[in-house]
Amino acid sequence: MDTNASAGWEPDQAMKRILYVGTYTASRPGEEHRKEGIYTYTFDQGSGRLALSSAAVSGDNPSFLAVSPDRRFLFSVNEKRDGGVSSFSIDQATGALTRLNSEPTRGADPCYLSTDPAGRWLLTANYSGGSLCVHPIGPDGRLGPMSDFIQHEGKGPNPARQEKAHAHSIRFAPGGQFVLAADLGLDSVLIYRLGSEGKLTLHGKAAFAPGTGPRHFDYHPNGGFIYVAGELASSITACTWDAAKGVLTPFQSLSTLPAGFSGENIVADIHVHPSGRWVVVSNRGHHSLALFSIDPASGSLALVGHEPTRGAWPRNFAIDPDGEYLLAANQYTDNIVTFRIDPSSGRLAATGEETHVPSPVCLRFIDL
Repeated sequence: MDTNASAGWEPDQAMKRILYVGTYTASRPGEEHRKEGIYTYTFDQGSGRLALSSAAVSGDNPSFLAVSPDRRFLFSVNEKRDGGVSSFSIDQATGALTRLNSEPTRGADPCYLSTDPAGRWLLTANYSGGSLCVHPIGPDGRLGPMSDFIQHEGKGPNPARQEKAHAHSIRFAPGGQFVLAADLGLDSVLIYRLGSEGKLTLHGKAAFAPGTGPRHFDYHPNGGFIYVAGELASSITACTWDAAKGVLTPFQSLSTLPAGFSGENIVADIHVHPSGRWVVVSNRGHHSLALFSIDPASGSLALVGHEPTRGAWPRNFAIDPDGEYLLAANQYTDNIVTFRIDPSSGRLAATGEETHVPSPVCLRFIDL
């Protein structure tokens, strides 16, 4: 299978910017199951081109990825009914992955994971299970037996999607003292503390408008604002974050869709630009990226516009560490499209670079 759209191009040997792509290894009826599910690309900062360098045997559906703070290890979910998480070592010269081990999550369809700032603990959200779990990370990158498991309880007003808890993301908050976990089924972001023994203790929660379906969230570089993508309401909600008290307060919610759009849509990913001037949300259904400007003083949002993703179902996207490019992963059309970001307006322009990848779901940049 040709997974490099730029045939004949060879990256500069000094290039150390790597893009990892997590995929569904068999996402369509009758599709042959692929053993290789995580693809490693080198990224050319001058052109925005991707070149495939390796692919890793990953286990089933490595649909979400996280990299350890020291960039020595990569972790993936194995999104399936008997869910698990897997660990990989990263070759520091090439970025190639070697699988180390896997551990069960005790919850169905793990969909998101992240590490603590020190890289000692792996935190995972199980979507269908509606639960969270924690695994210790050894010095060699291997995962130890689960140290904690938290089952969320409750439901929301949408009987088709909020019939129970659906934990959808989990990350440490700015300041490093608290852990935030978005639950689509509960219309809440729950706030935890993580103890030295890898145990989560509930500290509080922030409630969102009924039917919002909080999915993913991202932080402003100043640490004082957090932006939450509402999957079911096709919304973005701006929040203030008090890192000392562990209090998340929503204060503004806007639609991610253009006026007059009436088709089916569910929101997916969200990322704040490294400059802190803009935040972007992906729309599945409208198949677009919604761009918002951020007021630096208040954190409030204003819609700038929409950019088609040149494919269907943009499940995930990534902004490169320099803030020059945005890469959109279109799950249903098996392509990653590269956009250049205008440094003055934040608007996106397709570069013409497009890479074929089967069922791309998650993108992660690292510099080696």
